[in-house]
Amino acid sequence: MKHKGFKRYLRDREFYKIVIAVALPLMLQQLATSSVNLLDNLMIGQLGDAALGAVAAVNRFYMIAIFATNGVLAASSIYIAQFFGAKDEEHMKQSFRFAVIVAYLFAIIAFIVAMLFPEQIVGYFTDDIIVKSLGGDYIRIAAWTFLFMALTLAISSSMRSIGESHIPLRISVTAVVINGILNYILIFGHLGFEPMGVKGAAISTVIARFIEAALFLYIVIKRHFPFVTHIKDIFKISKRLVKTIITKATPLAVNELLWSGGMATLFKFYGTRGAEVLSGYSIANTIGDLFFVLFGGMAVASTVLISQPLGADRLEEARDNAYGLLGFSFILAIMFGVLMFISSFIIPSFYNISKEAYYVATTALRFMSGLFWVYMINTECYFILRAGGDMKSTMAMDSLYMWFVNLPIVGFFAYYTSIPIITLYLIGQATDLLKMVFSFHLVKKEKWVVNLTSVVNQDNI
Repeated sequence: MKHKGFKRYLRDREFYKIVIAVALPLMLQQLATSSVNLLDNLMIGQLGDAALGAVAAVNRFYMIAIFATNGVLAASSIYIAQFFGAKDEEHMKQSFRFAVIVAYLFAIIAFIVAMLFPEQIVGYFTDDIIVKSLGGDYIRIAAWTFLFMALTLAISSSMRSIGESHIPLRISVTAVVINGILNYILIFGHLGFEPMGVKGAAISTVIARFIEAALFLYIVIKRHFPFVTHIKDIFKISKRLVKTIITKATPLAVNELLWSGGMATLFKFYGTRGAEVLSGYSIANTIGDLFFVLFGGMAVASTVLISQPLGADRLEEARDNAYGLLGFSFILAIMFGVLMFISSFIIPSFYNISKEAYYVATTALRFMSGLFWVYMINTECYFILRAGGDMKSTMAMDSLYMWFVNLPIVGFFAYYTSIPIITLYLIGQATDLLKMVFSFHLVKKEKWVVNLTSVVNQDNI
């Protein structure tokens, strides 16, 4: 079946306005977060390559836990969005309860692992004794953030699934500003405090995340959202709904866990070329995050413009919106890629790092900028498949592709050749071109054009 999505929406200004209105708040939120993370990265970078590499290694573990949690929350958000489209408030509440419970299960597991095995976690990425020691100091404190982030992630994802992005934006901006200020005070020792180095960075993060969670909880209590529930009802969830969400959530959670674990393993592979490489790669990723905010914005736009119409049984509208989002995301990706390329000549120069780390950071950024449109197409295909609950396809194009194509190739060249880091990095990134062809093929099969709420409601849960 031929679709008018590309042709129609590439010239439909109203569609552009809707996408931007939905996506911009989250993009600004993530931009604020990424900007403060960049500032944190710059501050820690003043302590040297070892400190920067240590925090970067811990953040890889942190990413695995957060992405696994977000995988489950993405499934519950899909149902909240579709039930919102179907005006089914009771099932929205039950979906939110599920989100909170599962988020805390993941958070507690991550917290326990981080507290019991700090050196082993950092040691997975590097054998450098100094890096392992600094990373252990950092993770023992930073692990407490998991307990606060669970609540934040559950509430904010639920808000965005019904189109409320401004509140999460304001709260997150507040939290990241607090984090940046505290980092300045505690890392270097200002306003009467002793310099605490990486421990100061960890304490700042914990305090900021606690404040963020408290603000989200206050807003939930103060204002009524259709998914809000009483604490006493937290375990009141239909068994059928639990089973249905888990059916969708399990592949997503496993996918996110495998994908983030794969990214951590890539970090390990690149780390075979030395601590300076870990430092430079971390800088490139942190700067890159300023531009990858586009992905978060398009994720929300996809949930609102695809999941909600699907839930309201407007399948043709959802289908057209999906292809329109692909076209628009390509245009935006070209623009963001140009800005990323320009940034590679400016931002890395602010770091107090070795020449090798600087070279890795700038060159990796330039490669990323050239392939940014490829990353965006792949990511938007993922969002489309996820919005309709086609979890098998999301796993096939994302984590399975990484573990069966990307990682074996990079791993081979990392351990069985002595090629320089930039060549190794380029080989890894080039695999995304083949992935793009595969991803678009899965979208064109249209197994994602499904009204999930009709399936749930037919079972009278």
